[in-house]
Amino acid sequence: MANLKEIRNRIASVSSTMQITSAMKMVSAAKLKKAQDAITAMRPYANKLTELLQNLSASLDGDEGSKFADNRAVNKVLVVAITSNRGLCGAFNTNIIKQSTVLLEDTYAGKQVDFLAIGKRGNDILGKKGNVIANHSQVFDELSFDNVALIAQDLMNHFTEGNYDRIELVYNKFKNAATQIVMSEQFLPIVPVEGDTSGAADYIFEPSKPEIVEQLIPKSLKTQLYKAVRDSFASEHGARMTAMHKATDNATELRDQLKLTYNKARQAAITNEILEIVGGAEALNN
Repeated sequence: MANLKEIRNRIASVSSTMQITSAMKMVSAAKLKKAQDAITAMRPYANKLTELLQNLSASLDGDEGSKFADNRAVNKVLVVAITSNRGLCGAFNTNIIKQSTVLLEDTYAGKQVDFLAIGKRGNDILGKKGNVIANHSQVFDELSFDNVALIAQDLMNHFTEGNYDRIELVYNKFKNAATQIVMSEQFLPIVPVEGDTSGAADYIFEPSKPEIVEQLIPKSLKTQLYKAVRDSFASEHGARMTAMHKATDNATELRDQLKLTYNKARQAAITNEILEIVGGAEALNN
């Protein structure tokens, strides 16, 4: 059995760790509320804009078709992996890395697959698996639509210039603090709406349809990427809060076990001392 000093040191170490994880849990909980409100408020607008975009794309004639809806033979793929800048958030980053690896080694096996990382964790790990053309981890320092729009514009330029035939987004969709859903969705080319598209003919276009397409599609794509980043940001804080909650509970349990071990060792030491004293007294009496 470890001596009393070693056990005391372990108790102090575990207690210190428990204080850190508890503080991190509270910080993430505070940030989660703001991030959750932001993505909840944004989703209806983003979803409706995407629906409108898909209906509009389905109604376009060939001569006025958008350059962002050009379905080419897929030879070059860009995977946009949205992770976090820091760890200690459970399987949050690991799930994104796994899904990105599936796209690289399975879905698009035999194709040229490059990565664009949004987040330091993704950049560090994916850089060992493939080619990372850019890392935009600084976007989380000041998360705003304008900053994300610059990344979306860069992605649109890559597609229209023919650098890539398809661009995929991989991110965690926020469901609640304990649940994040790994999403892999096509960013470009635009996915047309499925099923009956006759409803698109009911739109009255003012100004002309091509002018609306020219303005609406870039805005919709920027909004789509911003929603994905916002989803990931909220998911990160939810995952970290959950992970730190579990870590705090585990540290509390370990500390209690160590205290019990310490008390047993201390009791055994006291009993031995009493026996030695009694033994010494008996020896003197004899």
